[in-house]
This record gives sequence, C-alpha cells and structure tokens, in this order.
Amino acid sequence: MLSMISNLDTLAFLRCNRLQHNTLLSTFFLLISKSGDGYLYLLLAILVYWGAPENHLLFVSAGLLGFLIELPCFLLLKSTIRRDRPFVLIADCSFSVQPSDKFSMPSGHTAAAFLMATLIASLYPSFTIAAFLWASLVGMSRIILGVHYPSDVLAGALLGSSCTVIALIVVN
Repeated sequence: MLSMISNLDTLAFLRCNRLQHNTLLSTFFLLISKSGDGYLYLLLAILVYWGAPENHLLFVSAGLLGFLIELPCFLLLKSTIRRDRPFVLIADCSFSVQPSDKFSMPSGHTAAAFLMATLIASLYPSFTIAAFLWASLVGMSRIILGVHYPSDVLAGALLGSSCTVIALIVVN
C-alpha cells in the first residue's frame, strides 16, 4: 500500500514538474513561489492594520502564535522524516529554485501559505477563496519547480492550517 502511494506521488510529481518547461508557466510559478517566501506576511499585517483595525490585534497575535507553533513542528518533521527532495532521487526531474534545506517533507512554503490563508479565511471570510487559491498555487509552484512531492505539499497545508486553528483557539 505504501509503495503504491509513493508511486502515485512520484507520478503526480513528474506530471506537474513537466510544466516548468513552459517559459510562461515557469515564470508565473516562480513569482508565486516567491510570494510565499514570507515578505508578503508582514505586508498583510500592515494592510489589515489600515483596512480592518478592529481585527488587527487578533490577526497579528494569532499569526505570530501560529508561526511560533508551526516553525518548531516543521523543523521537527523535516529532521525526523528526512525525505530527500525529488531532484535528488528522480533522474527525469528538473528544478528551478534552490531550496533552503536538504529535505522535502513537509513543504515550508505551503505550510506558511496555508497558515496565512486559514487565518485570513477565519477573520475575513469574504477573502476565503482568494486566500486558499493563492496558498494552493504556492503549494503547486513548489511541485512544478521541482523541490517538493505532492504529499509534501499536502502535509504542509495540513500543518499550516492546523497551527492557525490552534493559535485562534488559544488567542480567543
């Protein structure tokens, strides 16, 4: 059963990874991936302060607590699972970005993006679709750019969303 899941994960990765050979798509997903580097999160906090000051303190405190929970969990999972990145194991794989660490499970970009998307959806429901669409594109970009398997992205999405839910429960 595990072998079948691993094979499906690799097959899905390879199908997505081929998309990076399209210059327009590659450029788009490079930009999307960069938007998940973390700089956007500070900008979001500033925008919330100006646009919705009544929820600003909750947004910032839940966001900070969410990241304080997510980061050690992320590091613990990476160092425990120690899954090699696809470009290390798959000969037909191309990669367009240099990852910040050696291992792929879970996707940190995806975890952070889903942490923010869940926070935005919880506090500003009218932005739910846009937030989760962006977070999903960040996750997809990491597969297309060759640094994560689909299961890494799913694990990151679950990690980030869970950390936001926990943070919101604690802060409220």
